[in-house]
Amino acid sequence: MSQNTYKVSLLLALTLCCSAAAKSDEGTEKSGPEFSAEVGIGGEYDSNVSVEEVDVTSSQSDYALTMNLGLGVEQKLSEVVEVGLTYDFSQTLYDEFSEVDRQTHILGTDVAIDAGAVDANLSLFYINSLLDGKEFLEMYRLSPSLSGFLSRNWYVRGAYVYSDKAIDRSPERDATTQAGEVDVYYFLRGLRSYFNVGYRYRDEDSVARRLDYTSNGAKLRYILRFDFLSRMNKLELAWRYEDRDYSGITPSIGEPRADKRHRWRVNLEVPVFASGALQFYSGYGDTDSNYPPSDYDRVLIGSRLLYRW
Repeated sequence: MSQNTYKVSLLLALTLCCSAAAKSDEGTEKSGPEFSAEVGIGGEYDSNVSVEEVDVTSSQSDYALTMNLGLGVEQKLSEVVEVGLTYDFSQTLYDEFSEVDRQTHILGTDVAIDAGAVDANLSLFYINSLLDGKEFLEMYRLSPSLSGFLSRNWYVRGAYVYSDKAIDRSPERDATTQAGEVDVYYFLRGLRSYFNVGYRYRDEDSVARRLDYTSNGAKLRYILRFDFLSRMNKLELAWRYEDRDYSGITPSIGEPRADKRHRWRVNLEVPVFASGALQFYSGYGDTDSNYPPSDYDRVLIGSRLLYRW
């Protein structure tokens, strides 16, 4: 059995196991599956075309066509168990840098258990990414989590994340990662206005010791939904920070590498017709590193037309 087949089989096996467990609740009336889909197309300006996973930056700008497709189905298996399956596709086609045209496929399954005051969740994702039509990144990611309301306005979620990635033609970068995450939400006006603060600790173990690292990360998000011209618009402001400490000596600099990464992003989504919306976004990334290829900044500006049903 190939690795790809094995990982996809894990996703399907997890879903089937949960389905079998739910069948023991014979007195529960189950509704039919709920389907959803999203398709989008847009354009993007990138001030520094980069491939972050292999520390490659061009220091040159380019424009790109972006496309995405998302499909999902959710099925309530009992009064307390719900399972979901998702497939996401994305494609970025650059005007000049076609060698880094990127295509990504993500297959996922998610099992949610409503246990009353505390909800349990288990998600598993398989990710396959291509560069210029050639195999580039393969990853699977497993994450159990617990969440619940502390009070009417406060909600907290904690998760453990395990991932295993392989990078084609760069086997020294193959790695397993273990991480712990905590997210706190404060709702000012329900989902119309709320804050999200998060912390993450990550430990990545790579084939090459110079690429092993531990990191501390933080994020702050604010989401606002507001009425304008009789339509519900959505604004999101986000900041993320990560401090990475590498354990091995990087030969080109003669010392362990250290990165400090800041990411800012603004998203605005404006409905334009039934089930359709225009999304505008802008992002700025600044990585301060003693390893020159990773010491750079980057600006992204783009928009896309979305249709959901």
